[in-house]
Amino acid sequence: MPFSTLMSTSELAAHLGDPAWAIVDCRFDLQNADAGEQQYRDGHIPGAVYAHLGRDLAGPKTGANGRHPLPSPETFAATLGRWGIGPGVQVVVYDQQNGMFAARLWWMLRASGHDAVAVLNGGIAAWQREGRPLQTGDEHRTPTTFTGRLARERWMTGDEVAALVGDGSHVLIDARSPERYQGLVEPIDPRAGHIPGATNHYYADNLSANGQFRDPAELRALFAETADTPASDIICYCGSGVSACHNLLALEIAGRPGARLYVGSWSEWSTNPDRDVETGA
Repeated sequence: MPFSTLMSTSELAAHLGDPAWAIVDCRFDLQNADAGEQQYRDGHIPGAVYAHLGRDLAGPKTGANGRHPLPSPETFAATLGRWGIGPGVQVVVYDQQNGMFAARLWWMLRASGHDAVAVLNGGIAAWQREGRPLQTGDEHRTPTTFTGRLARERWMTGDEVAALVGDGSHVLIDARSPERYQGLVEPIDPRAGHIPGATNHYYADNLSANGQFRDPAELRALFAETADTPASDIICYCGSGVSACHNLLALEIAGRPGARLYVGSWSEWSTNPDRDVETGA
């Protein structure tokens, strides 16, 4: 059985050097776009290639499609092929610790039909705490052909979300902090608040104090409070379609797969003057 949600450091350590396993370092800093790549070069899990959020996990911005729009399916498939990811390859993705950036690549691979992908629980922070080896510099894998394509039914546009607002058929889950959701602060986007009717499930609440994901039962209980509805009726969003993937992963760990991503998220919604905004709890 492939790993399809989480992987422990010991499970990964047992497969270091296995050509059928691909490791991808997704570390990133939203305030310094070069920081993650430099951290990778300074020391990464042996065998890992680097995925840059802006270059590899997002496409061109128009000013109206959010901060991290999806790349074209063809471009993303070519990127995966360059990383040596193809049929039969187990992919392990990690970032600094909490899994936010790694979850974006996890979701993109799953949405492209590649189920054998798991987030390293606790990220490189857990790996280093255990004194496990690191490698410096850049690494590359033998290129291959990735044949899957990002499935359109796994994500939603702003127009599609707007058409559902207020009809009671779906639950929108906002992954941002409570302060941003309520509109008390907005450090990035042009308007503060949230999509009308959306509920709040801060992605960081998916984690225990050690930076690893809560167990499935805990996550099920948390999401039961947030959205007691079939996962197929759940739409996850955040600031720019990144931390929402953390909630999508947590829902899957909780045994509730099938929710969709609003890719443009608040960074798209808040730039459109025709979109209504709600504030408060």
